[in-house]
Amino acid sequence: MVQPVALPRRAPGSEPATPPLTGRRSAARLRLAVPVRMVSTHATQNCILLDLSRTGARIGLAEPLAPGMCLYLRVAGFEVFAEVIWRKAGTGGGINGLAFDEPLSDAAVLAVRRHAEGFAQQQRDCLRDQVRRWVSGEGRL
Repeated sequence: MVQPVALPRRAPGSEPATPPLTGRRSAARLRLAVPVRMVSTHATQNCILLDLSRTGARIGLAEPLAPGMCLYLRVAGFEVFAEVIWRKAGTGGGINGLAFDEPLSDAAVLAVRRHAEGFAQQQRDCLRDQVRRWVSGEGRL
């Protein structure tokens, strides 16, 4: 929940030195749903990358991690070090919010986007092939 921020009063006509904190994210999010690998000191497991920005990510796991844990996230041929900053448990799994140790470059975010687009196309091609084989009687779904 975003807490209200008390702004200091200023003289009429003067501009603030820095913009006030509004509770917004510091970077835009790229919405995804691709499998990635998460490596922590406790386990190495597959998870789903739900969204990504230059400063953090949101992942879905079978068993979400506790806030404060550190991990490496492997995606699109690179690794990024992150800290779990929040956890939301649900039935059958949960979600973790991650903050990266160092911001990703724009090129890294674009590489993840290309990886996600390639993954989505691969999934569509696989489904189309399965349906074609089923319709022609070559195999089962």
